Amino acid sequence: MRTVRQLLESKGSEVFAIGPDAAVIDAIRLMAEKGVGALVVLEPGGRLAGVVSERDYARKIVLEGRSSRDTPVRDIMTASPVTVAPEDAAPACMALVTNRRIRHLPVLVDGRVVGVVSIGDLVKAVIEEQQHELEQLQRYITS
Repeated sequence: MRTVRQLLESKGSEVFAIGPDAAVIDAIRLMAEKGVGALVVLEPGGRLAGVVSERDYARKIVLEGRSSRDTPVRDIMTASPVTVAPEDAAPACMALVTNRRIRHLPVLVDGRVVGVVSIGDLVKAVIEEQQHELEQLQRYITS
């Protein structure tokens, strides 16, 4: 069973972040530039303030007719997001994102963000684990 630490080791632990007072348009530009669907929102000093995603933009800017230039990230972000630790198992994280209907999990160590795991990362890990188990069963049956 793979852990969050192992997922970060294989995918990388680069964290894309923005401040809570930045304009939403800047967050959207950064997401597009980096090819990600969410950013962690960090207070000065690095404390996790929230997560802002494309979903937040669509629901809280586009649908409400607000200006992405005049609205700060703090107004649309998900404050106090669900987080995980490096020791957490991928299947437990998959259950978490499924039950909470979220797509991104910041990974914290001593209150500091050290990575982000997405639902895509978790799906990939679970599929790889199942494939490995299937191969082992096939080898057992044929031997």
